[in-house]
Amino acid sequence: MSPTEATSQTENHPQGESQLHPQLPANPDRPSDDRLPLLKRPEKLEERLTEIPPEPGCYFMRDRDDNILYIGKSKKLRSRVRSYFREGRQLAPKIEMMVRLVCEIEFIVTDTESESLALEASLIKRHQPPYNTLLKDDKKYPYLCITWSEDYPRIFITRKRRKSGAARDRYYGPYVDTGLLRSTLFYVKRIFPLRQKRKPVHKDRPCLNYDMGRCPGVCQELITPEEYHKTMRKVAMIFQGRTTELSEALTEQMMAAAERENFELAAELRDSIKGLEKMGADQKVAMADGSVSRDAIALAADNEHACIQLFQVRAGRLVGRLGFIADAQSNSPGAILQRVLEEHYSHVDPVEIPPEILVQHELPETELLEAGLKERRKRKVTIFQPQRQTKAGLVEMVERNAEFELARVQQAAARNMQAVDDLAAILDLPEQPRRIEGYDISHIQGSNAVASQVVFIDGMAAKQHYRRYKIRNPDIKVGHSDDFASMQEVIRRRFRRHAAAKAAGAELKTSESRASSMLNPGDLADWPDLVMIDGGKGQLSAVVEVLQELNLLEDLNICSLAKREEEIFLPGEKVSLPTDKDQPGVQLLRRLRDEAHRFAVSFHRQQRSEQQVRSRLDDIPGLGHARQKELLAHFRSVEFIRIATVEQLTEVSGIGLKRAQQIYNYFHPTANEGN
Repeated sequence: MSPTEATSQTENHPQGESQLHPQLPANPDRPSDDRLPLLKRPEKLEERLTEIPPEPGCYFMRDRDDNILYIGKSKKLRSRVRSYFREGRQLAPKIEMMVRLVCEIEFIVTDTESESLALEASLIKRHQPPYNTLLKDDKKYPYLCITWSEDYPRIFITRKRRKSGAARDRYYGPYVDTGLLRSTLFYVKRIFPLRQKRKPVHKDRPCLNYDMGRCPGVCQELITPEEYHKTMRKVAMIFQGRTTELSEALTEQMMAAAERENFELAAELRDSIKGLEKMGADQKVAMADGSVSRDAIALAADNEHACIQLFQVRAGRLVGRLGFIADAQSNSPGAILQRVLEEHYSHVDPVEIPPEILVQHELPETELLEAGLKERRKRKVTIFQPQRQTKAGLVEMVERNAEFELARVQQAAARNMQAVDDLAAILDLPEQPRRIEGYDISHIQGSNAVASQVVFIDGMAAKQHYRRYKIRNPDIKVGHSDDFASMQEVIRRRFRRHAAAKAAGAELKTSESRASSMLNPGDLADWPDLVMIDGGKGQLSAVVEVLQELNLLEDLNICSLAKREEEIFLPGEKVSLPTDKDQPGVQLLRRLRDEAHRFAVSFHRQQRSEQQVRSRLDDIPGLGHARQKELLAHFRSVEFIRIATVEQLTEVSGIGLKRAQQIYNYFHPTANEGN
């Protein structure tokens, strides 16, 4: 997409879907000289900068392969983009590295600044540019999820916010206080009758939760989806910090029910109100100035980490404390706070946006964020840095909490680095093993054999680099397993690219820009400093054989960790290293081994489950793979397909009445005999 095309598209469809989700196609026919960074082509750089108009909008930075490196927004595109390339510029190290990779700049003009804010958020969600990654997804803080995409939504706590989930599902958080979150959910499930089980316990009757009044009989559809959604909307108000508003609404309903002499309903509403009051008394902290709702945000940072805390005050009560962790080198404190606020409020309902936001540092684009939030909330939103009295005291309290969280992060990082140092001493390595990879095999007597590759960087799990393998060896099948051959296959597949590069003259250990492996997963930047094999001398010898074949044994540091005595073996050594299983370096290898085992077993179970599902649906005459996928996408499991009626089966795309009857007859042969 050229800049001109992008601009015209936006002007023709200012509010359309094409503006929010442009495809931004790559250009494989770009001339070779256009693949050089713009910093090395000053004339082309100046031409591009001149083409960019001084209008509000979004800009895209692309690398030599047309991958999007960064998506940004500005009320004056030309000034913002030019600031990246100005002489004497002072940029964060991460952004400085990104600028050196930029080979093309594109833009989309919007009508207003608030449109550019919404467009940027939408594009970042869609394309996930690597240099837009500010908040670290380390699963430290949990979320609460409500699956609005289902007829009968579930509510549960999760540490993984799915990027590719149902668009209607809502995530609240991340919550710093896990205990408080679990306690709140416990109270909620006592106050409101909610769905308790993901799958029905019984085929033709509700479970005990229905008799106890804790579930409205979702499994047997004793409540309509519309009525159940009304209940869930009340629950959502609690996690939106609107408990007082909910209590007032329930009080009005109770009084109306009493006037109609519907005393049973009035009693239920009275009990719900009392439950909300108890929950508020036990869990909420009263603040001064009890009539105002506001958010307060602050951070504490060192050279690497920035811990951000966001306090949610509603009607004078502290109802939520959210936590975020960011890269401290990514930007200035004010810019980090602005990005956190933009990302946080892009995921919440407009009713959750408060009229007032207190910030620790001045934001670089306060007016832009205020305009965007005002457009979403339909009411004025004020963002400012308080200097004295109650509001400044609230920000100081948030900052103190951020400092405590930073101290915990620093202690964890120090323990990890101590373990890395100890491991380097144990294995007699010349330097710290920054990137460590662990491998494991999982199967049941040869069936569904898989392998895992997990990666620790600086002693911490780096899940974005994990990889799973399906074993392809035809000799490994049900009744015949060979862990040695499986491990050899995995190592061969993992390092054959590096073997080819070495044969072509590349230097593996000093491969350029190793730190950029997240950006270029296909280059040589993912070379590990240490490889650990789960097993003893046998598994290690099998891997050594493959590395000799690839001519990589001399370049790679490798060891194995046996399960029984936690013994560490090195290539060519007949006895294990003299270690204490409780020393930090050995514990680090044990964590790596356990993580590799967990990841392999979970993948094996997934493959086995999918095979069982396929085997059951494959037995239905005339039901092809495409229709199987449609059924599973609609019903989520074979069990729900089994209990579905013929009418419900026909709701699936591509399933007619005749096919639905065949599926129903397969799962209900006795009913078929009766017909």
